[in-house]
Order: sequence, then structure tokens, then C-alpha cells
Amino acid sequence: MRTTMRLTLLGTGVALVATAIGATAAQAEDGGSGNITIDKVVINGGKPVVVGTTNVVSAKVSVTASDDSGIAKTTYISAAGPKPNFAQVWDDEITCVKASATTSTCTGTLTFDPQASTGFVNNSAAATWKLGTLVSANDYDYIHRDAATTFKVQRYSKLTVNASPEPVKKGKTITVTGKLSRANWETNKYHGYANQSVKLQFRKKGSNTYSTVKTIKSNSTGNLKTTVTASTDGYFRYSFAGTATTPAVNATGDFVDVR
Repeated sequence: MRTTMRLTLLGTGVALVATAIGATAAQAEDGGSGNITIDKVVINGGKPVVVGTTNVVSAKVSVTASDDSGIAKTTYISAAGPKPNFAQVWDDEITCVKASATTSTCTGTLTFDPQASTGFVNNSAAATWKLGTLVSANDYDYIHRDAATTFKVQRYSKLTVNASPEPVKKGKTITVTGKLSRANWETNKYHGYANQSVKLQFRKKGSNTYSTVKTIKSNSTGNLKTTVTASTDGYFRYSFAGTATTPAVNATGDFVDVR
């Protein structure tokens, strides 16, 4: 019986096992036989997997392993998230390439689809995940690791800014508004991210560098609002440093003409 998850993980690697930390999905215990080793595991280039509300996100996984007899095919692949999320992936989607007579790197892809008929059960899927792997060798040595590496799944974030009035006289007040929002996988919409510290930054015309003017917090609906005194032509933007569940994001600078 194959069980699916609202976060659709249809991907590969050398026996990929992706499971949220704290999940209790049944899996083989860590173990193995012989002198086979897992040398390196990388997912998504070492970056968090960031998922929005519409686009399918693919994350490449590579597992490098060694054995004196050489590496054989993968025999078991599974992906699990917070209960009840669980999905099976298949070893025929894995590509293994020999680096030497003893070492191979096997690659595949995890696919995250927020619009699938089964997807994220709730926003708790934004978490630190464990990527496990089961690798077998030509002499039947094998090794299984439930947490060969970890990676983050995050909710895509958006940030806007608007500085007004434009143009403005030097010494007058500029009001800078904006909104910080992030993907909600329960509604497949973007909702305001409340009570988060966000920096207001300014880049003088002709410069390539933004400097922080002040730090404010988003309100209960993710909205931002503050005032500054007009001094010179330049660009205002909001900048969010990110959290464990939500990536950093910068708004596109809004130019203000000071006269």
C-alpha cells in the first residue's frame, strides 16, 4: 500500500529517507555490514528547500559512497514527514556514476508540490528534516543512516515597500509602508508574517550599498509602517533576516526624489 503526503516528495538519491525531526514513521534502524562507507551527502546544494504556494520545487540530492568491491544499486527509498506524512520513492529513478572502482556518486531529485491533491497537511512541515540513505555494495555490504544529513524546508517569503510622497521636499516627512508575508500551505495563499523584526534600509542615489536606518516590527497582519526625514535622493527598502521556517528576503528598492 502506497501512502502519499500533501508535501509530495517524489524523488531519488541513494536510498533517500527524508523525515522531519521528531517524526515517528517506521524506518529501518541505523546499521550495516562490511566496510562500506558514506562519504558525502548533499541536498539542494546545501541550501534550504523553499516552497511557495504554486510552483513545484525540485531539490537535487547526491550521495557519495565507497566500498572495496564498488557500489551497487539502491534497494530502499522512503520519504516521511510529520505524522501522518509518508511517501515511497523508487530506486529506478536513481542515477549512479562511478568516480573510481570503489566510489560512486548517486543522484536523484526530491520534488515538492504545494498544489498536489495530497500535500502539506499543515504548516508544521516547515522544519529541519533528516535525509537518510541506504547504500549497498557489489559484495553485499550495506549501510543505512537515518540522518546522514539534515536540511530545512521553509515557507517562501515576500516583502514589499512603498515610500511616499514622491517627490518630496528636503526636511519633510517620508512615510514608508510595506508588508511581510509568507506561504501558507493550509490555504495555498500568502498570509502576513506577524511580529517580525524588519530593517528599513536606504541606498543613496549613485551608491550600491544599503545602510540600515531603523528596525521595526510587522503588525498582526504583517504590515509595516514608519517615517523618516527626507534628506537626499535614494532608494528605501525593507529587509528581513529570516527565521528557521522562513527565508530571508529584501524588498525591491523604492526611489524617492528629494527636492
